Amino acid sequence: MYRFWFERVFVRMDPEFAHRAAFLAIRLAGAVAPLRLAIHAILVPRRIRPIRVFGRDVPGRLGLAAGFAKNAEGIRGLAMLGFSHIEVGTVTARAQDGNDPPRLWRILERWALRNRMGFNNQGAARVAKRLARVRRTGAGRAAMVGVNIGKSKATPLDRASADYRTSARLLAPYADYIAVNVSSPNTPGLRDLQAVDALRPVLVAAREGADAGARLARRGRVPLLVKIAPDLADGDVDAVADLVVELGLDGVVAVNTTIAHDYGPGGLSGPPLLRRGTEVVRRLRGRLGPGPTIIGVGGIESVAGARSYIEAGADLVQAYTAFIYEGPGWPGKVNAVV
Repeated sequence: MYRFWFERVFVRMDPEFAHRAAFLAIRLAGAVAPLRLAIHAILVPRRIRPIRVFGRDVPGRLGLAAGFAKNAEGIRGLAMLGFSHIEVGTVTARAQDGNDPPRLWRILERWALRNRMGFNNQGAARVAKRLARVRRTGAGRAAMVGVNIGKSKATPLDRASADYRTSARLLAPYADYIAVNVSSPNTPGLRDLQAVDALRPVLVAAREGADAGARLARRGRVPLLVKIAPDLADGDVDAVADLVVELGLDGVVAVNTTIAHDYGPGGLSGPPLLRRGTEVVRRLRGRLGPGPTIIGVGGIESVAGARSYIEAGADLVQAYTAFIYEGPGWPGKVNAVV
């Protein structure tokens, strides 16, 4: 049914408008408890096995990647659809509008998306207030919520550490984990922070901010991960893994969108990422060993894709593009069998 509407109606809409309309419906449904429970019962099989990650049980391995719920809206509605965890953001220390439209395109022949959104979001302080309200509800506390943080566009690279520290401090009280995003292609210079010498002070600052925020909230240590690009050379992937071990980080999110394409400016997501994404995850697991958590993301469009990441060493997996193309019943179906 969803495929019928997608091919005849949604595909004729501007992609960003279609996203806003669909997300509004998810948010509204998720805000009404009886409707939320009914939809969950219809779409999500009961046989999903919980997975223990970050000291808590989550209902399955497949979660929603960052980029869909940028401002931490609709968490209850997204959990209703069967995502085991939801990574919100990317959130920056300062509110910003992102790049000018158009900034999101469908690549239908490859079932992919291209975006140059530019971290459009309401800023860490406002997102933190929203998460605080969500966490006061039963459904909000039950959801596993990661927060993806990035550098504000207006912040110079030499002050990036302070920017990440601020966001981590404000958001840590409400996050099940924080992912430090240094790999989006849509903020000028951001990927330069993946070089180990530049990355080390950013991760140290984010750790300091997260610890400060957790202390203020009188809660335990918040797991900290780093999100990397698929376009890193193998040696650079190894260097990031070694830094994760050196700093005692909790893991890696791999991978972000790729700039290795010919469709225009911005990052490509969807099936073209699967092969490189699993290669990066396999390399990370071999370098990190069994301890740190790896979240595999990029190109998952089926159960087979999710399993390929898990077999490569991922503990959790995430998707975004396939959710757009496959519809609201897809996450529950995948979680039931992976």
